[in-house]
Amino acid sequence: MEQLNIIYHELTDKVNTRFTRYLLPKINWNARLIAITGPRGVGKTTLMLQKIKIENKIDESLYVSLDNIYFSNHTLFELAGYFYRYGGRHLFIDEVHKYETWSQEIKNIYDSFPDLQIVFSGSSILDIYKGFGDLSRRVVPYHLNGLSFREYLIFETGQDSEAYSLDQILSQKVKIKLENPLIHFKKYLNHGYYPFYKDDDFMIRLTGTVNAVLEVDIPKYLDLKVSTIDKLKHLLQIISESVPFKPNYSKIADLIGVSRNLLPDYLAYLEKAGLILELTNETKGIRRLGKVNKVYLNNPNLAYMLSGENANIGNIRETFFFNQLKLNHKVFSSETVDFKVEGNEFEIGGKSKGNKQISKLSNAYIVKDDIEYGFGNTIPLWHFGLLY
Repeated sequence: MEQLNIIYHELTDKVNTRFTRYLLPKINWNARLIAITGPRGVGKTTLMLQKIKIENKIDESLYVSLDNIYFSNHTLFELAGYFYRYGGRHLFIDEVHKYETWSQEIKNIYDSFPDLQIVFSGSSILDIYKGFGDLSRRVVPYHLNGLSFREYLIFETGQDSEAYSLDQILSQKVKIKLENPLIHFKKYLNHGYYPFYKDDDFMIRLTGTVNAVLEVDIPKYLDLKVSTIDKLKHLLQIISESVPFKPNYSKIADLIGVSRNLLPDYLAYLEKAGLILELTNETKGIRRLGKVNKVYLNNPNLAYMLSGENANIGNIRETFFFNQLKLNHKVFSSETVDFKVEGNEFEIGGKSKGNKQISKLSNAYIVKDDIEYGFGNTIPLWHFGLLY
């Protein structure tokens, strides 16, 4: 326990609170049981440590990571009881998926210590979802995305700017004082989605993050063989090289050597793990089940990691748009353009993209890369990075 406390104080001392993520003020911190999920590497640990430091309740709080060797011969419930008896009131638990009985013990802690708040997070969202069954009536869940372009700009320039609603963006209400936004935007697409993007070995670290999801998280959840893991990697590579990937299950099954019937499940696992996004149509009811029209990587950084400079720019643009909109909006495919969002239709393209494709549509917009300012129904692509 003493060693855990030392680590906790060292981490809170070092954490920087100059910049905080969009999710921090949105969480109901009065709730007794809070879950923070999200892909590996998006900043869940930092968010919890910042909360402790900003509230200045360091003596009443404790942060622990369940991958610590302490838990090889101590239980989480035992730790919580000790902490509570000595005045602890806020227990922050990280990497819960690395502790086999995490959901049952958190339930027991919640029931046994009524004045103790529990905040937990984990990178393997597959295991997190699996464990929610024990906690569903108690837990308040939140999901943390990677950096928006707006957050990236705060990191890079130190200049804060407001988040805009979709309606404000479509009404050309974006007003932001920023020199050379397109230069910043190109850098963001390449390496700005993950908070550790400033690391010199960013691409190496991102590769390690993806491999950990494919080789540790998904296999642990599904008990997969090594050969199946290799097939998932192959599938991810195929998606990264497509423009975008339109799933032909029979063809892809032949390419990677798996049963066609397994492919929808594989795609679902990759999406839950934060590696891809599935775009469906707006059909309601049972007919929509299994109907995936396009598949994208989760964010543009993954495309550059997997394909390097050969990454298709059209795919990059659509991936960015989908990624930034999906947090607060339902995004669907469209028969005439690239995306449909809340009754609005969007065609994504470069600077020379024309209006012909939307000329007969109402509530339709051309979203252009490589332009700084919008006009009429033409919106700069980078503006959609200001949504959160």
